[in-house]
Amino acid sequence: MGGCSFGAGRAEPGGLSPLPTNFIAPAVRRSWKSFRKIAEGENIYQEREKAMDPASLNVLTQPAALNQFLAENAIAQGEKKKLIKPTSSHNTKLEELKLLLIDWINTTLKEEHIVVKSLEEDLYDGLVLHHLLENLGSLKLDVDKIALTEKKQRQKLSVILEAVAKCLQLEESQLKWSVESILTKDLLSTLHLLVAMAKHFKPSLAMPPNVQVETITIENTSRGLKTANAVEYITENKESLEVQSKDDAFDELFSRAPDKLDAVKKVFLQFVNQHVGKLGLNVKDIESQFADGVILLLLIGQLEGYFLNLRNFFLTPASTTEMLHNVNLALDLLADGGLLNFSVNSEDIVNGDVKTTMRILYCLYSKYKTKET
Repeated sequence: MGGCSFGAGRAEPGGLSPLPTNFIAPAVRRSWKSFRKIAEGENIYQEREKAMDPASLNVLTQPAALNQFLAENAIAQGEKKKLIKPTSSHNTKLEELKLLLIDWINTTLKEEHIVVKSLEEDLYDGLVLHHLLENLGSLKLDVDKIALTEKKQRQKLSVILEAVAKCLQLEESQLKWSVESILTKDLLSTLHLLVAMAKHFKPSLAMPPNVQVETITIENTSRGLKTANAVEYITENKESLEVQSKDDAFDELFSRAPDKLDAVKKVFLQFVNQHVGKLGLNVKDIESQFADGVILLLLIGQLEGYFLNLRNFFLTPASTTEMLHNVNLALDLLADGGLLNFSVNSEDIVNGDVKTTMRILYCLYSKYKTKET
């Protein structure tokens, strides 16, 4: 058991040549599963107008689950909230992790006669977290034992979470939780907080690896609600050693072998052009030409045999929102095809992050490079 030590514009998309009229991949190996998943999900769907109006594309119009969420969680204009999609809320690994964390808390606080039954309902006011941190960190916090009002609970959580960050030696940018998210009983934030504490104070705790959930981020804009889907890992993906070694290789490439970077880019560009060249396209720059998601979608379509309907993406995106839509769609397709088993921030690709873009291209290259010979 460890104690606490208190020391311590976006890239412009590249120009595209005019597409031939028969650019759609002829081989249809999949049955629109991925596109239906995005357009007609079990819990949300996006309205698509014939003219592909960008404002209406990301506006939520449905359903009962979302309406209930909005009724219980007021989202002010300009505010964003992220939650676990109902499709992931009861997966086996997630339930296993929740039960393990509850048992860990109850075992730790047994002598204090504290019993936790629900992570969402029993931790939000700071009482359990207060006792847990004092017990694990061997420290005393200058806060009231019991906080009855929301104002007092907010103040108490602020002190507790600041102490957690110091114990774990985390910068603010590394935190996956906040006072507000814990106070509003956000399960995703609560899980991230408890997993981080368990890893620090009880590293021998055998948490199930590779626990991931589908999330949806909802933003209230002046034109309505916008959403973004993602897959988020809660525990380490220990089963993806190949991916981790690949990431390490890219980190090594960028930090210690920049002289070899151009050679790797050239290999990827040759691979990309071999396939999108069939559509009359020519890619010359990884930094800019993948930022809008168009070439990435067309490349996936060629390699995976998707029938890419123009109504499902923006062929000539004119805004960051449209670019993000394209990239998110591409990431969904990769995840659905089992090609993407690590977390990716779509904004990194839109912003022209070369390392992220190259990692995505490697997912495709590593599977299809044998087809070049």
